[in-house]
Amino acid sequence: MEKPLEGKVGIVTGGSSGIGFQVANVLAEAGAQVCVISRTGAPKPGEGQSAEGVVHLKGDLADREEMKAIVHGIAERHGSCLDFLINNAGISYKCRAESFPEDRFDAIMATNVKYVFNMSVLCYPYLKASAGRGRIINITSMSAHLGFSEVVPYCASKGAVLAMTRALAVEWANDNICVNSIAPGWFRSKMTEQVVDEAREKKILGRMPFHTYGDTRDLGAMAAFLCGPGAAYITGQDFAVDGGALAFGY
Repeated sequence: MEKPLEGKVGIVTGGSSGIGFQVANVLAEAGAQVCVISRTGAPKPGEGQSAEGVVHLKGDLADREEMKAIVHGIAERHGSCLDFLINNAGISYKCRAESFPEDRFDAIMATNVKYVFNMSVLCYPYLKASAGRGRIINITSMSAHLGFSEVVPYCASKGAVLAMTRALAVEWANDNICVNSIAPGWFRSKMTEQVVDEAREKKILGRMPFHTYGDTRDLGAMAAFLCGPGAAYITGQDFAVDGGALAFGY
């Protein structure tokens, strides 16, 4: 079986469950060595077994010094080099804007925006040393493109990540790094369970041509492509894996 990412090494944040867990598995199955950083340091119950080549590490993205040490340790074990960073960790909270708790707003902005920036900067010198260009892939959302009620700070955070993706792509274009993002449509995860009730789910699934949730492994396949040899000339782009939601008219 062909393994286009054979010999590649990288990091996935928030990969103990959901999208990050499956993205890490698909990248490992494509031949990469994948270091998953999460608060649990292990797959969450019910997620199953990680693919061979995935290593789980416990770490708090809020602790910049801890992240600096973890990133340095991973890179040093692989010749002071990293090939990819998948900024997947994210949180949300469902509440109308006029009642939104300030501490929840701050937490969303920190996790979804600040820590994405911090991890990108910490990995920068090691990605710069990658053969065939280092890759950063940020996970955005339909919320970066469409407005959704009761999750306004989440929408704002993902819009910021999309803007950050484009700006970093331009700034680091001559530093041997490609920066892109993936905008998932609707996939079953702990986060969607927190913000989607039956009525909202019906509305969401009716708003796309396929009228069904996606398979998280498809997001992994997109990430594998963007980390692979065929994507070295792609940067500053956002790729929707959304069942046609953004294309759907009326």
